[in-house]
Amino acid sequence: MINNWLFKQIDNSPLIVFRMIFGLLIFLESAGAIFTGWVDRTLIAPEFTFNFIGFDFLQPLPGYGMYVYFALMACCGLLVMLGYRYKWSMGAFAVLWAGVYLMQKASYNNHYYLLMLLNVVMFLLPANRYASLDVKRDPSLKRISMPRWCAWLIILQVWIVYTYASVAKWYPDWLDLTVAANLMKTKAHFPVVGDLLQQPWIHAAIAYTGILFDLLVVPLLLCKRTRTFAFILSVCFHLFNSFIFHIGIFPYLSLAFILFFYEPETVRRIFLPRKPAYTAGEVVVPPYRKVMLAVAGVYFVVQIALPLRHWFIPGDVLWTEEGHRLSWRMMLRTKAGYIRFKIVDKETGETFKLNPDTRLSKKQKGIIATKPDVIWQFVQRLKEEYAAQGRSVAIYAYMSGVSVNGGPVAPFIDPDTDLAQEEWYLWKHQPWILPYKKETD
Repeated sequence: MINNWLFKQIDNSPLIVFRMIFGLLIFLESAGAIFTGWVDRTLIAPEFTFNFIGFDFLQPLPGYGMYVYFALMACCGLLVMLGYRYKWSMGAFAVLWAGVYLMQKASYNNHYYLLMLLNVVMFLLPANRYASLDVKRDPSLKRISMPRWCAWLIILQVWIVYTYASVAKWYPDWLDLTVAANLMKTKAHFPVVGDLLQQPWIHAAIAYTGILFDLLVVPLLLCKRTRTFAFILSVCFHLFNSFIFHIGIFPYLSLAFILFFYEPETVRRIFLPRKPAYTAGEVVVPPYRKVMLAVAGVYFVVQIALPLRHWFIPGDVLWTEEGHRLSWRMMLRTKAGYIRFKIVDKETGETFKLNPDTRLSKKQKGIIATKPDVIWQFVQRLKEEYAAQGRSVAIYAYMSGVSVNGGPVAPFIDPDTDLAQEEWYLWKHQPWILPYKKETD
């Protein structure tokens, strides 16, 4: 029965149209990164980048190399949109984007992670089988149908993202509107709507619409009776996010996902009216179905498990950041802090004090005090620099404090721990992070 459902052929119009939109959006994301100065601010201007731990080999290219890198990604996006050498162009973009994602985290965004996953998914899907230059080159590739699982692969991924985004908001500072109020304070300078965004009722609407929309939008889109309502709500929700929060292509990518919730015939009639209708509905079970189902099962188990890992690490994830990334914890809190280091030469006893801001870009200054992994990486870099001079040093965060959601500043890092000697634990709590004040009250 599962075979009949997953491998039943359906009209592939949603996937074909989504490929075109997806290609256009990744082109705009890549080209926009160049022309808005993102590449320069994030990858060229800084003295160094904070890569994901374990990926030290991923470093920005020297000189203007990163401009060429992003220009190449933009070209891949156009080729994906046109369906030209689709596997090569989609695969190349997936690799290049993963490299960018892993080589820096000063501009970390959950949406960047989602795009990395979608790149792999789109590489695997037969998205170039119609209205593509590949079909023009080789007509034997042409298809007007696809297995049903192609659509559900994306639907399930979207459901996981939205559901965890909703559940993550179920905590006091979100429910009492503290987070929404803090977020809107930074928008007070907006023309026309700046003052309106400071109203308590707007904060309540943002907070509770965020919870309910993320939790219910997928079920509402799946139900035919509520689909149009969910579509209109999605347009309003995502356009608001785009205009107020300036989060790049994600709102428009989210709207493109809706293609997979409508009847394929509806999508064909609106977007591809010249495309032949598909009505056969045959079931084509590939010989490798067991392997495919096993791989898909593992993938979704990982996607469901990763956002839960912070429950198995001691401490509040809002404070420690341990388990925050790759967990769809989007726009959940505001944090501010400070940190100063003391460097002690082990042989001479000579002591130096360092304000890390003197070594960092504006974006990096915004994360150094509040992200333990960034603190650890900065200390390891200092340790290596002194080792290159033939000096063995101990490094302490003699001053540190963090405020969460505008609350009181609390001590963050144990000032008596030599951070230069500490290892980084990927799946465990870092013992040198002091307990959150709320945890000890």
